[in-house]
Amino acid sequence: MTSLPDDLKRALDDALEQFRSDEIAATVQQLIAQYRAPEGVRSSVLRSDRDVAAYAAYRMPATYAAVRSAMQALAHAAPGFSPTNQIDLGGGTGAAIWAAADVWPSLAAIQIVERERAAIALGSRLTASSTLEILRAAKWKQSDVMGAASVQADLVTMSYMLGELPEAERDKLLLRWARHAGALLVIEPGTKAGYECIVSARDLLIANGFAIAAPCPHQAACPIPRAEDWCHFAARVSRSSLHRRAKGASLSHEDEKFSYVVAMPQAALQTAGRVLRYPQKRKGLVALRLCGADGALSDVAVSQREGDLYRAARDVEWGDSWPPA
Repeated sequence: MTSLPDDLKRALDDALEQFRSDEIAATVQQLIAQYRAPEGVRSSVLRSDRDVAAYAAYRMPATYAAVRSAMQALAHAAPGFSPTNQIDLGGGTGAAIWAAADVWPSLAAIQIVERERAAIALGSRLTASSTLEILRAAKWKQSDVMGAASVQADLVTMSYMLGELPEAERDKLLLRWARHAGALLVIEPGTKAGYECIVSARDLLIANGFAIAAPCPHQAACPIPRAEDWCHFAARVSRSSLHRRAKGASLSHEDEKFSYVVAMPQAALQTAGRVLRYPQKRKGLVALRLCGADGALSDVAVSQREGDLYRAARDVEWGDSWPPA
């Protein structure tokens, strides 16, 4: 279960105090409708301070959890990767930089590129309340991502923004920044459309000589039949009382589904597979759906008779590597 850092939670609560809770809840429902529209988001939905506050209440917990989960997978796949600087493209109110600062204490410089002035205002207000100097010192740049000059960075992140661009611009943006990044992390919603965006990005990056560090344990074509299924993962998000009020929800948690890919100039070959679904746990048996290092899908059953391996299988989660190191 993932929740926002305490200092971010407090700062977000403070930022929302200027609005009535019913106003935020109504605006959240409008944002949800716009994001779920069949045509997707094609123009700005953050036109006012209230829009941005509602967006932060609605999306920051889930975005933070998904990005942090993907970053932890990268840290596991490439344990020698210790980024000292990050550029977050289309960073919104900054969820991805909070996640990066949690995963990599090595970070010493962060820049966020964001088009909307109101998002920058709230994001910088939130980071100003952080207990971490690296977040308080983060630099915000107002710019469209296509117009932002590419500079070298250890870590470049694009979360929930690539799919909002016209298709003709996506490849240009990906390759331009991949050539300047020690690691390029791209995250999209865990939907068929989000997966199509990610797998297309993956194909493009491999074709241009980049190595996939996560989640794929291989460099071959994705083995999942694209017309039948899609590769995605889930991060369980703890809902605060504010989060529940903003979404009109009653449960204390939600599962954020996401698809992602991490590309590097080169990456160590992995020998473990990746768990592609919730493990099916029955008495004395755990069934795992895996994407293997050989580039193939497989179903593995681990029985109680296998001792330590079975105990590890009881603890494994969707998105983890298997078998354990």
